[in-house]
Amino acid sequence: MYTHGHHESVLRSHRWRTALNSASYLIGELRPGMAVLDVGCGPGTITADLAALVAPGQVTAVDTADDILGQAAEVAAERGLHNIEFRSADVHALDFPDDFFDVVHAHQVLQHVGDPVRALSEMRRVCRPGGVVAARDSDYAAMTWFPEVEGLAQWQELYGRVARGNGGEPDAGRRLLSWARKAGFTDITPTAAAWCFATPESRAWWSGLWADRTTDSVYAKLTVGGGHASAGQLTAIAAAWRTWGEQGDGWFMVPHGEILCRA
Repeated sequence: MYTHGHHESVLRSHRWRTALNSASYLIGELRPGMAVLDVGCGPGTITADLAALVAPGQVTAVDTADDILGQAAEVAAERGLHNIEFRSADVHALDFPDDFFDVVHAHQVLQHVGDPVRALSEMRRVCRPGGVVAARDSDYAAMTWFPEVEGLAQWQELYGRVARGNGGEPDAGRRLLSWARKAGFTDITPTAAAWCFATPESRAWWSGLWADRTTDSVYAKLTVGGGHASAGQLTAIAAAWRTWGEQGDGWFMVPHGEILCRA
């Protein structure tokens, strides 16, 4: 089960993502006419940007949730994009031939899968020789903020336990290079980037979506159902998020590891 689920508070974050703010390390590799596989496409905002950049090339966007694929298709239709195919797929066993795509991309996917090395191996298998496999994942333990608001350190520790209990690795960003090497890649360019939320508008948005996610999403159900925390504790953590969001000098950084791997 996807640790966050697809509650509105989760999609509020996902729909904000673009190729520029979430895949800038890949943009220089894209050319018109390329065939691209977007793994774990979610609501499709990054997918749509990739499709515009490689048109008339074809983008195949896959996810495990049929309902979210429908939302991604709506985004493509709204933008007038006709070069995207949406399919249900499991990254551990991609239903595509060997050497099929020029670019294989995954954003915030490997932190949630049961076997990230196998996933990268599959991404490598379906990428043509000379093509690129690109992955970007955040690193929860490296996230940092100011000022110190009581409850946010508890959130960070709790999220790590819940994510690992659900079979994922929340500190994936620092592990991408290692996973790629284990998957057989030898030509790897590792980089890092960050999101920063420090304006009044971005603080309100970021704190609000995490407050809602803490009490109302699949993550909340996994937390309480798994015995990691009580509903009351989650309510207190949500309040901490809102308190942080009200701080005039509030600052939050989300670091990401990135890899570009030549197939």
